[in-house]
Amino acid sequence: MQLTKGVEQAICIIVLLSTQDTHNPLASDTISEHLQVSPSYLKKIMRKLVVQNIIRSVPGNNGGFSLAKSPEKITLLEVVESMEGEISIYPDTGLINKVFRDGAHTSKGEAVLHDVFNGANELIRDYLSKQTAADLLKRTMEQSEIPVLNWNITNLSNQNEKE
Repeated sequence: MQLTKGVEQAICIIVLLSTQDTHNPLASDTISEHLQVSPSYLKKIMRKLVVQNIIRSVPGNNGGFSLAKSPEKITLLEVVESMEGEISIYPDTGLINKVFRDGAHTSKGEAVLHDVFNGANELIRDYLSKQTAADLLKRTMEQSEIPVLNWNITNLSNQNEKE
């Protein structure tokens, strides 16, 4: 199973918005510039995040996007499933029925495969549900608090030069 690049981009959007001053929403064009991705593709990703109530759209001249909840409450599971749908690593195509046509063990084999892969799905879901956007940021920045920036007027390279 490999996640699409949309998951990585969604995580990066959430990272930007997690560090953004909450009084200054970020325009999608600004986010697109920072991530160096297509504005139209980015809007599709952001729409999925809005629908799942991870981020919100702020209307108006100074509008843009902000988090719909705190980074401590945004799990990687939510982000992954907002982009990919429910995690399912086994594409049950019914092929086992073709291999063992009307065999006595066909339904048992299907049940065993389902149990194994459903168990794997649950392990992945459980692990991702325990990882929050705040956890990722704090570990990455090696800080106990999430820094607040205004991405409308700064970028990380400017921030690093000040340190």
